[in-house]
Amino acid sequence: MQHVSPIREPLVTGGKTYHDITEDVCRQVEAKPNARWAAALAVALVGLAIFIYSVYRTLWFGIGEWGLNRTVGWAWDITNFVWWVGIGHAGTLISAILLLFRQKWRTSINRAAEAMTIFAVICAAMFPVLHMGRPWLAYWVLPLPNTFGSLWVNFNSPLLWDVFAISTYFSVSLVFWYIGLIPDFATIRDRATGPIARRVYAALSFNWTGSAKAWSRYETVSLILAGLATPLVLSVHTIVSMDFATSVIPGWHTTIFPPYFVAGAIFSGFAMVLTLMIITRKTFKLEDYITLEHVESMNKVIILTGSIVGVAYITEFFIAWYSQVEYEQYAFINRATGPYWWAYWSMMTCNVITPQLFWFRKIRRSLTATFIISIFVNIGMWFERFVIIVTSLHRDYLPSSWAMFSPTIIDIGVYVGTIGLFFTLFLLFAKFFPVVNMAEVKAILKSSSGVHHHKHATMHGTEKELSTTNTHHSND
Repeated sequence: MQHVSPIREPLVTGGKTYHDITEDVCRQVEAKPNARWAAALAVALVGLAIFIYSVYRTLWFGIGEWGLNRTVGWAWDITNFVWWVGIGHAGTLISAILLLFRQKWRTSINRAAEAMTIFAVICAAMFPVLHMGRPWLAYWVLPLPNTFGSLWVNFNSPLLWDVFAISTYFSVSLVFWYIGLIPDFATIRDRATGPIARRVYAALSFNWTGSAKAWSRYETVSLILAGLATPLVLSVHTIVSMDFATSVIPGWHTTIFPPYFVAGAIFSGFAMVLTLMIITRKTFKLEDYITLEHVESMNKVIILTGSIVGVAYITEFFIAWYSQVEYEQYAFINRATGPYWWAYWSMMTCNVITPQLFWFRKIRRSLTATFIISIFVNIGMWFERFVIIVTSLHRDYLPSSWAMFSPTIIDIGVYVGTIGLFFTLFLLFAKFFPVVNMAEVKAILKSSSGVHHHKHATMHGTEKELSTTNTHHSND
C-alpha cells in the first residue's frame, strides 16, 4: 500500500477517475483541430518557410551569406547550436533522472518534455551541418571505411565527440519517448472509430495487449533506458563545452565550463518546459494534471540551476584575476565593458537576477510571473552563448585583426526558422499524440479513492481499461 502524505497536495486534482483521464487526454487527439491550434500552426509554418528560404540561400550562395568574418569564425550559428542543445536537456532529466529517483510529479510533464528534447536536438543539428558549407559531405564526420586512402576522422577533436554524443543522446531520447507512448497509442487504438485511425494507431502501438508480462517488460525497459540516459544528461553538454574549453583562446580555456554548461542547459531546458507547459495547460484544459505543484517544483529547479550559473559567472572573473594572465583578464573586462557590454549585462540580468524572484512563494506559484520569467531565462541563456563565443573571438592577440560581428538577415532567418520548425513539430505532436502520459498519471491517483474510481469506471463501461491500469499498479 502506497503511503499518502496528509500534507502534500495531490498531483492530480479535480477528483479524476481512470475514465476521466482517458477522456481528457484523448479528447485533443480525437477531436477536429480547433481555431487556436490552426492559427498557431499557421504562424509556425511561416517560421518554417523562413527557415527553408534561409537554408536555400546558405546552400546556394555559401557561408558568405552569414555575418562571419576572418576574426569571428563562429557566431550566431554555434550560439544557436549550443542554445538548442541546452534546451533539450530538461526532457531527459525529467524522464530519466526523476524516474530513477521515483519523483511522481514528473508523470504529467515528462511526455511533452521528452518531445521537446527530440525537436530541440533536431534544430540544434541543423547548425553544424549548415556550417560545413558542403552539407552533402556531412557523412565524412563518421568513421566510415572510404576510398580516399588514409582519410580518417580526428578522434582527438571535441567536434567529433559532439557527433557521437549528440547522435547517442538523440537515439536514446527517441527510443525512451516512443516506448512511453506505446500503451497510450493502444488506448487510442481501442477508442478509434475510423478504420484508418485504428490501423495507424495499431501499428504505432505494436499491437500492445496490456498483459502483466507486457507491463513488466515495459517497466524494465524504461528503467534500463533511464539508466542509459542519465549519464547522457551530464556528458552531452560537457562535451559541447569542450568545444571551447580544449582551446587556448582567453575566455574559453577554463576547467569550469563542463559543470557550468550542464547547469546552464538544465536551467534553460526547464524554462522552455515551463513556457510550453503553461500554454499547453491552458489550451488543452489540462489544469487538473499540470497543477501549480508541478510549476512550483520546476521553479525550484530553476532557482538551483540559476544560482549555480550565477556562481559560475562570478568564478570566471575571480579565476581571470587570480591567474594574473593579462590576456585572460582583458577578455573578461572586455565582456563587461567592451562594445558588447549590452549582451553581457542582458545575460546577467536575465540569468542571475530574474530567477531569484522565485524565492518568493507567491511568484513561484504565479503562472503569469512564471511564464514571463521563463521567457527571460531563455533570452538570457541565448545571450550567454553569444557572449562566450563572440566576445572571446572578436578581439584576439593581434589588435590589427580585431573585428565586430553583425548578423545578416540570413543569420536571423535561420535562427527564427528553427523556432518555426520546433513549434511546427511540437504542435503536430500535441495534436496527434497524447500530450500527457495517461498510463503513468493513472498510477499516481490517490489510493484512498480507489473504490470511487472503480465504481465510476464501471459505470462508463471501462472495466478493461481499469483492469489494465490495475495490472500496471501490481507491477509497480
